[in-house]
Amino acid sequence: MSEQTVQEPRLITETGIDQRLAEIIEPVLVGMDYQLVRVRLLNQNGLTLQIMCERTDGTMTVEDCEKVSMAISPVLDVEDPLDKAYHLEVSSPGIDRPMVRVSDFRRWTGHLVKIETSILVENRKRFRGKITEVTDEGFRLERDQIAYGEEPVVAIPFSTLADAKLILTDDLIRDALKADKAARAAAANQNEAEDEDDIQED
Repeated sequence: MSEQTVQEPRLITETGIDQRLAEIIEPVLVGMDYQLVRVRLLNQNGLTLQIMCERTDGTMTVEDCEKVSMAISPVLDVEDPLDKAYHLEVSSPGIDRPMVRVSDFRRWTGHLVKIETSILVENRKRFRGKITEVTDEGFRLERDQIAYGEEPVVAIPFSTLADAKLILTDDLIRDALKADKAARAAAANQNEAEDEDDIQED
């Protein structure tokens, strides 16, 4: 199991019934070397339980979604947290993804994000701009819409985050596809190396 899965907590977590569901689902994902991004119970198709997750390298295939769905279904049946029938939907975070870990901010430095804070930061709770710098405590955002009297760059502590999401741009699509390609190539190389080890052991 990779250390990142164990060590890196999410900055933005669920509340209420979503939190209860996340507590059931997250250990299953961690055991399979996936990271939980978000759990949401939505009033769609009756009731839809939406689970967003990814591998620790940031990739997520259709096969991964099926694997996670098959592992989570029996656990939810046993725990039975919902008293109504629901539809289970497992998906990748997508390109314009929610940002829930410090590593997300590091990975997507230089890209546009939409931020909502739980308390006022420089007299605002909503921000939009480019991530320019990330520390363990927070990040700096270069605003793309500056009101009169506002500083062009704002420092936002991670402890104030309520919601954060990448904004879809051509640059983001290009970089996301490049990162996905690199991660898949690395995974393929690792599999080849493991296969070679198996052959040598035989």
